[in-house]
Amino acid sequence: MELTYLVKWIHILSSTLLFGTGLGTAFFMVMAHRSGDAQTISTVAKIVVMADWLFTATSGIVQPVTGLWLVSLVGYSSEDGWLLATYFIYGLALLCWLPVVWLQMKIRDIATEAAQGGKALPQEYFKYFRIWFFLGWPAFIGLLLVFYLMVAKPI
Repeated sequence: MELTYLVKWIHILSSTLLFGTGLGTAFFMVMAHRSGDAQTISTVAKIVVMADWLFTATSGIVQPVTGLWLVSLVGYSSEDGWLLATYFIYGLALLCWLPVVWLQMKIRDIATEAAQGGKALPQEYFKYFRIWFFLGWPAFIGLLLVFYLMVAKPI
C-alpha cells in the first residue's frame, strides 16, 4: 500500500473514532443524567471517562500528526486557507474538550459519592453538568466543520 493512502486511511479512521466516540459518550452522559439516578450516572461516567482516554485522546493526537503528515506527503501549503481554518477550529475544539474531560471526572466522582452514600445528587453536580453540556457544543460543531474542511477544502 502506498504511504499516502495508508496515512490518509489512518487519518480518516481516527477522525471517525474521534467524532463517533465524542457523539456516543455525550449521548450516554445525557441519557444517564436524564435518569436522575446517581448510580446510573456514576457507572456511565466511569465508562465515558475511560472511553475518552482510550479513544478520544488517542485519536485526538493521531489527527494532527497524520493531518500534518498528509499535508507534507500531498504537497499542500500548510498556510492554505482551509488548513488555517482547520487548525483554528481544531484548537478551539481541543480547548473545549480538555475541561470536558475534567468535568466528566468530577461528575463521576460526585455521582459515585452520592450513590455510595445513598444521597441525592448535590447542586455541585448540576453545575458541572451544565458547564459540561455547554462546552460540548462548540467541540461538536467544531469537529463537524473540520470534517467539512477536510473533505471540501473550500478556501
